[in-house]
Amino acid sequence: MKCYRIDESGYTGFDLLNPDQRFQGASAIAIENEEAVRLIRDHFPRLQAGELKCRSLSRRPGNQERLLGLLRDIHAHFGCVTYVCDKRYLLTLMFVDYAVEPFYDKRGLDLYVDGRTYAMASLLYTVGPTFFGREGFDELLTAFQLAVKKKSPLFRISLVSAARNVDWRQLEEVLGPVVEACPDCWEAIVTPGVNTDAAWVVLQSLISRMEAMAEGPYRVEHDQSKNLTTYNALIKKFVNHSEEIEFQTTEIASLKFPLKLREVMQVDSKVSPAVQLADVMIGAAIEGANGMVGLRAGGLDPDEISKIYADGQFIHMSPMIDFEENRRFRKGSRSSEMIDYFAKHFS
Repeated sequence: MKCYRIDESGYTGFDLLNPDQRFQGASAIAIENEEAVRLIRDHFPRLQAGELKCRSLSRRPGNQERLLGLLRDIHAHFGCVTYVCDKRYLLTLMFVDYAVEPFYDKRGLDLYVDGRTYAMASLLYTVGPTFFGREGFDELLTAFQLAVKKKSPLFRISLVSAARNVDWRQLEEVLGPVVEACPDCWEAIVTPGVNTDAAWVVLQSLISRMEAMAEGPYRVEHDQSKNLTTYNALIKKFVNHSEEIEFQTTEIASLKFPLKLREVMQVDSKVSPAVQLADVMIGAAIEGANGMVGLRAGGLDPDEISKIYADGQFIHMSPMIDFEENRRFRKGSRSSEMIDYFAKHFS
């Protein structure tokens, strides 16, 4: 049975505004440990460290071309995929999903049709700091994620106050439901299982691509790190779900149950060169994303990293302000049904 090795980076639990961890993602590669050993030896014949780590290697200029060579080799010869999301944008999307959308749903307007929630979140993400000021917008998002986490009336007051403290009429269609303390929105926020943890978003995206790549049953191995404990529990729920159903999320992505995925195992990355390659993949992608937005200097060249990926090897969640393209890309999606289904079966 084919085995995909996966690793993640950037996990911060419920806090999606961590300034040091702007991006979160995960990578998967279908490779056996023997092949992984060969690749590592080919590109790092003098490596002394017991474990291959992207961040440690990329700090030294002499290693950077070797790392890029390893990544090119991986993406040219093995089935693999990397997913990266802008956590600040994801939090903004969650804000629309729970603090805004129920207001419109109650009035018969489905914001999930053709990706309208994504368009609204992209607009809010892009112009929010200008209309409300960076500090005001940050306070609004902070109040929202705390309200989702704490689910108490005190944090409801804080959220409403944060919305009223900015010039909310600049985007009244978005912030109006929060300013009016819409009870339907608060009911959505306090629903058990609703949280701002990005793990399930990252995992669902990664699994949907592995399902498309796998011709038959496959299994997953990942590191024993504390962060991946959350992923492990979610993957097991996905594996054990036997109901037949399929969701089309975009023109190129869908998720169908039961999965082809049959088994998930945790392994020590120190004795799994294949998992170490997944670490290199996601580490390079996150490093490239940070470099592109100017958060970190040095390290791997973001432009060189972006040239490595072929079609289907890199997927991402980031704002899209081309609203017509967003509508076309997400036309016919069943996002609302999928959200309700996941809340019922996987929370």
